[in-house]
Amino acid sequence: MEDKERQDVIKRLKTIRGHIQGVERMIDEGKNCDDIMQQITAIKSSVEKVGWLIIRDHAADCLLSEPLTKEEVNKTIQRIAQFLK
Repeated sequence: MEDKERQDVIKRLKTIRGHIQGVERMIDEGKNCDDIMQQITAIKSSVEKVGWLIIRDHAADCLLSEPLTKEEVNKTIQRIAQFLK
């Protein structure tokens, strides 16, 4: 993963951590369920985005960097398919 991409992923993860802490506070304060669910939806979307960034980089590194065996290609495809579930 390139340094710029790594920094972007780390920044996004820190943002996600902040949103999770915000949801914890909202629950402690007894905030409205709709507001909490809206934040959880935003967290889910952010986690999926980070996952795609990592998978894209992983797939490129794994599949394009050197000759691979069929088993290695299948293993990478399985990891991607697992993320898609």
